[in-house]
Amino acid sequence: MTEPDFEGARTYALMRLTHELPETVTYHSVHHTRDDVVPTVERLALAEGVNGEDLLLLRTAAYFHDLGFVVRREEHEQAGAEIAARVLPQFGYTPAQIDKICRMIMATRIPQSPKTLTEQILADADLDTLGSEHFWKQSEKLRAENEAFDGPMSDVQWYMTQVAFIENHRYWTATARALREPRKQQHLAQLRKLLEHALRQAEMPVDEQS
Repeated sequence: MTEPDFEGARTYALMRLTHELPETVTYHSVHHTRDDVVPTVERLALAEGVNGEDLLLLRTAAYFHDLGFVVRREEHEQAGAEIAARVLPQFGYTPAQIDKICRMIMATRIPQSPKTLTEQILADADLDTLGSEHFWKQSEKLRAENEAFDGPMSDVQWYMTQVAFIENHRYWTATARALREPRKQQHLAQLRKLLEHALRQAEMPVDEQS
């Protein structure tokens, strides 16, 4: 069987992410895919013993997982899977391979429910930042993106959203749990403190805040 043209598929995804994403997409950007998710996928795959065809399909899914944002924000995972299903035959991927890739892309949808190891790896890589040293910087980008689409949020609203999201999140692979869970819990504790402070500020009279 002929090997799929991974480099062609990768170039296709990166070109569209670079040129077609709205400027308001500050978090789910080409940098998120290329510089965060893909390297994390490769690191987790190595640690979890994923190689060969499974690794090739996993890497392909990583490059396509947020490509749906060029079409729409809501249900962007489904849009990304549809793009993958439409274009990947041009790069020599078989229907069975494309089905696996689409399932990996859909496994990143919140709430996550990955079934296979490769689905779990992509799901973990997509939210790796929750337990990484880059969390606060990425959090600012996500807030800016959300506010660009949904309007301004108060600090109370933002921190409540963040706390609830992290409380309900879990890492699926043993590697991600070992690498990221401790720092993720530190971030959660800090967010709870920030939320408490924001709530107190919101309850204070305006003259006392100045």
